[in-house]
Amino acid sequence: MMADKPKRAGHKAQRPAKPGSNDSQQNALTKPWLKKTSQNKAATHSNKAQSKPLRSPELAAESKVYGDNACRVLFSQRPEAIIRLYISQQMAPKFADVMKYLASEKKAYHIVDDAELEKVAASQHHGGIVLLVKRKPFVSIANYLRDNNSRQDCLLALDGVGNPHNLGAIARTCAHFGVTGIIMREPQLLQSGAALRTAEGGGEFIAPLSCDDMPLALKLCKDAGYSLVTTSSHGGQSLYKIALPQKVVIVFGEEMFGVSKAVANSADIALQIPGSGKVESLNVSVAASLIVGEWYRQHLG
Repeated sequence: MMADKPKRAGHKAQRPAKPGSNDSQQNALTKPWLKKTSQNKAATHSNKAQSKPLRSPELAAESKVYGDNACRVLFSQRPEAIIRLYISQQMAPKFADVMKYLASEKKAYHIVDDAELEKVAASQHHGGIVLLVKRKPFVSIANYLRDNNSRQDCLLALDGVGNPHNLGAIARTCAHFGVTGIIMREPQLLQSGAALRTAEGGGEFIAPLSCDDMPLALKLCKDAGYSLVTTSSHGGQSLYKIALPQKVVIVFGEEMFGVSKAVANSADIALQIPGSGKVESLNVSVAASLIVGEWYRQHLG
């Protein structure tokens, strides 16, 4: 901050900076998390004490991201996607760089209490910060296959998997092991607040691949040289005794019922994850971690 110029004799004392003045804005940028005072009404980058109501994310192609890691990774990867920030007084110093960026871009942020954060996030697990962001654009599986000529690639196809915590855990696994995309009929579910929080930032590195018809999407993958892999708790080859193809789509079904018959019939390989047999099956996110991890070990490890 520039030093104040010396006062000349007879010069009137300067008044406190008015809200919206350059000095006031400079103070806000220096310590943007400070609360409002009677002399400085611009501590937040908003002229209103109450936060603005959110527009419908589904209608406006927007999504909410909350949780420390998820918000930090989004800011590092797609800062231009941020529309608005809601943050607690306690978390504000940690995200001062985000607030300074938003102020420079003339975008709003609001310092609010936990009750308001819970209302905005529609969750108690907001972690003290919520971002309203532009949703990551979806890519159709047909366009992805057209543009991807890699000899080595791993995709996941989720046939009816909808639990946001499972989706978040799967996205985190995919980011860790270099999976490039996840095929879904409703790819927007990958960008729900709960899924992104659980993914701990991993959702930023996964392409949501859309399809209207899962069997048709998988046929397109087979035509493009991918092998289809499904899992079965009652049969199939041991995950640890088979060479997994370089180009593969690993298909997982709904948590309770598994993949549909149409999808199962199109599979090239049915895998079984060997174990003690004391439980019938594994959670879909755990099964995904084991299989994707084994593919990574064989081809990239």
